[in-house]
Amino acid sequence: MNFEELCQIENEAERVSKTYEIFQEDVRLSGSQAARVEFLTTIHYIRQALRPGARILDIGAGTGAYSFYLAGEGYQVDALELADHNVEVFQNKLMQSDGCVRERIRLVQGNALDLSGYQEESFDVVLLFGPLYHLSQEKDRQQCIAQARRVCKKDGTMFVSFISNDMVILTEFGYNIDFFKGNSYDHESFKVADFPFVFFTVEQCRAMLAEGGVAVLHEVASDGVSELLAERINQMDEESYQQYLRYHFYCCEKPEMLGRSNHLLFVGRK
Repeated sequence: MNFEELCQIENEAERVSKTYEIFQEDVRLSGSQAARVEFLTTIHYIRQALRPGARILDIGAGTGAYSFYLAGEGYQVDALELADHNVEVFQNKLMQSDGCVRERIRLVQGNALDLSGYQEESFDVVLLFGPLYHLSQEKDRQQCIAQARRVCKKDGTMFVSFISNDMVILTEFGYNIDFFKGNSYDHESFKVADFPFVFFTVEQCRAMLAEGGVAVLHEVASDGVSELLAERINQMDEESYQQYLRYHFYCCEKPEMLGRSNHLLFVGRK
């Protein structure tokens, strides 16, 4: 499967599944010091919501980065993933994992638009980290949020991530000196073409969650400028990297920093 063939797939669920035969999700959050910033930031906020015995639902679990970490911390995790390739990698990791971790994870292949297999208000923590990267229709996005909200307990916490339109422009420019002359974005509105991922501004994310009945507690620039400055970050020694992380945590909730992050994390409740 190549990018041109991917473009020809009309069915959205099939297209998402095939996307992860090209984009290797298994290394996205762990492949380098720069890549780990998003994961470490997200875990930092998830930890604040965890209580002893908490049940966690990882919707769009990818290859299990968060599921395995949280199961390793002793929590029961239900993981839902759509893409065939990701499910296969996840299952292989389960087979190779410690028995205690394996027993704490229940993996299901399924669609975030249909969580009927999970009871209402049955999870203390709901992670929605992948599906909104791909849903091109607003009605589907609202259905996805509604499903996640339904299975979250009244006093539970939802974690929702998006890809930021306004930062993607700069990181794409970092890879391609001719990006601003190209046709992969609208030259008036600066809206990036939504393929194979869907991009949003901070305001669009806020509006989407408000419409979905999610009360936002935290707005986080989860990876900040880490992709843009990846080469420099990956050259840091451990002391410098730890101080960079301290700087990142210091400013990742500052409103003026939100638009300057490839990924946005919103933490909320019903």
